[in-house]
Amino acid sequence: MTRMGTADKVKGLKELVGIVRERRALGQRVVFTNGCFDLLHRGHTRLLQQARELGDLLIVGLNSDASVRSLKGPSRPVLSQDERAELLSALASVDYVVIFEEADPGQTIAALQPDVLVKGADWAKEEVVGRDTVEGRGGRVVTIPLVEGSSTSGIIRRILEMARSHE
Repeated sequence: MTRMGTADKVKGLKELVGIVRERRALGQRVVFTNGCFDLLHRGHTRLLQQARELGDLLIVGLNSDASVRSLKGPSRPVLSQDERAELLSALASVDYVVIFEEADPGQTIAALQPDVLVKGADWAKEEVVGRDTVEGRGGRVVTIPLVEGSSTSGIIRRILEMARSHE
């Protein structure tokens, strides 16, 4: 298979449903994870690497800018959805990125019907959006341990503290 450029990895949901259908017909296992991925850090990259190991195709659902603002407040995201999508697409572990507008990825998961749904271990499996959809078709939900000290909020806090100490 030829390597795709980062722009080729960002797909609309309708196109991605067709890709998933084709790949599943080849017997491949589809893995899905989602998040804001604002200020990409090693916690994110480790989660994505481990998620990719659980199947043949890793799709990342990315919260749109409006969705991030509704979840995190008016000062977020720090990076636009296009910047975040490009950064995620540059990672070898990520096969495709799909941006969703809703507060949660439930509709995206229902459309894609992944075999494995991955979240960070800060989520209880019972609370993972899409769990019923995935488990209902025989798939599984996997939580990945967090990397201590790696969070976007923590990075922002450190930057603000450094800026205040230099005033």
